[in-house]
Amino acid sequence: MRIAVLTSLYPGPPRPFEGVFAERRWVGMLERGHDVSVTQPLPRTPGPLARGKWAEIHRMPVAEQRRGIAVERPRYLHVPGYPRRNARLFARVGLARILRTRPDVVVCDYAWPAGQAALRLRAAGVPCVINGRGSDVLEVAGEAGLAAELAQCLASAGHWCAVSQDLIDVMDGLGGDAGRGVLVPNGVDLELFHLRDRATARASLDVFAGADGPVVLVVGHLIERKDPLLALDAFARGAPANALCCFVGRGALEADLRARADELGVAERVRFAGERTPDELATLYAAADALLLTSRREGRPNVVLEALASGLPVLATDAGGTAELLSRWKAGSLAQTRDAAQLGRMLAALLTAAPDREELRASVEHLSWAASFEALERCIDGAIREGALRT
Repeated sequence: MRIAVLTSLYPGPPRPFEGVFAERRWVGMLERGHDVSVTQPLPRTPGPLARGKWAEIHRMPVAEQRRGIAVERPRYLHVPGYPRRNARLFARVGLARILRTRPDVVVCDYAWPAGQAALRLRAAGVPCVINGRGSDVLEVAGEAGLAAELAQCLASAGHWCAVSQDLIDVMDGLGGDAGRGVLVPNGVDLELFHLRDRATARASLDVFAGADGPVVLVVGHLIERKDPLLALDAFARGAPANALCCFVGRGALEADLRARADELGVAERVRFAGERTPDELATLYAAADALLLTSRREGRPNVVLEALASGLPVLATDAGGTAELLSRWKAGSLAQTRDAAQLGRMLAALLTAAPDREELRASVEHLSWAASFEALERCIDGAIREGALRT
């Protein structure tokens, strides 16, 4: 199949960790013999004068080959505060490149703004699949107030998939077609994330230097949606006095976290590891005693998959598709509260009596990347076949 991917998130030299799971999916499809290309429209920037995230966008190459996939990044005029206009321009610029290649199908990876392309693709007679990953559905249809627009995109595409059943249910409701969506969960690299000796892994990490007690990991962007401040408060209230909390990721809330750690008197027991490669993450999971995830919204969190594959116990708030991964340990690992004191008590209990590591790994061994690719192939093939029947 000739698959053209239209996406707003994909790794590039200045942002090597952005959209890494999307890249893993499309590289896998390339390796299975499909012709895959990626188009990632980006906002125009003030050039060399750009600062912060705009500087990173400016440095993104207009075209590159990444792991065998041609990635193009045309620019469009993005005006903050005008999401509908920006999404239309995003789609228009992206499709101007994509339709020249005459693909069999276009996958709008991350439902918004890429899903805006569905209207034009339907008019052009090109099959389209919209893929949901989390906030691109939940936040857009909720706080962003774009539910009607996203519903129109789904109806125009006629085909959609998502990484969790929770997202599928939301998209089915928006699209007005119950049972239409296809579950295509992300896989987990079971060779990279596996059971290892904890002491050996810990000894290899400078970030855990001096740790003589349990280590709690908080992995993810340090942003409001992930609510790392709640994780810090829960750690301060529930973890033993010799425990260490390590934040893995970057984001706007890092300064707030450092200030809050000082207020709580735990600054000496809090570490900031920044963003890490998958290999480094695997060692961190192996060295830790628990993963703490306090998100307000989630798709189907990859960090939970990786932790469980590594035999690492997880305590997570009940957000999105998280429960789909932790249903076997709801009493001990899935929190129905956002109260820091209660979360702290649950964390203390998990550190005291963790589930069996081999059982944790066994719970996700069926979620391989091969199974994910097969599900995606079935979904895309269905869209192409239905498109052929219409023509």
